[in-house]
Amino acid sequence: MNWYVVYTKPKWEKKVAERLNEIGIVTYCPLITKESQWSDRKKIINVPLFNSYIFVQIEEKERNRIFEVTGAIRYLFWLGKPAVVKDSEIDSIKSWLSIPEEFEVAVEEWKKGDKIVLEAGPFMSQSAVIHEVKQNQYILILESLGCVLKVNKKEL
Repeated sequence: MNWYVVYTKPKWEKKVAERLNEIGIVTYCPLITKESQWSDRKKIINVPLFNSYIFVQIEEKERNRIFEVTGAIRYLFWLGKPAVVKDSEIDSIKSWLSIPEEFEVAVEEWKKGDKIVLEAGPFMSQSAVIHEVKQNQYILILESLGCVLKVNKKEL
């Protein structure tokens, strides 16, 4: 059986995973421990590593069963097909998260002002500053070349 990525409602990852487990679907929702600050106290909480995503292991013909659960929106697609995650990749995530004292794991989006180095394309190895973040693209300033570059998020 393949692992697929399911997009969930925001903040519903744990609920959807729990409900899918109840109906017999194998799920994996990687969690990280985080200290959260409230106005009156600090608290240690478990939050999903990937916001709005969980992994499900299900047969191809059974894929529509996930929609029996409230909060499951759709599958993540790659090249026109549901994205399949290898067992080894799931095992790697589990391995990384099993030793949190050695590594701090977080997934963060780029934001305005971040400095990056382009890793591919005609401007490879050029330094850039994120000038603007739009829904499907980044506006980058290449200081060394004195130009502005628009990059679609799927290309990064």
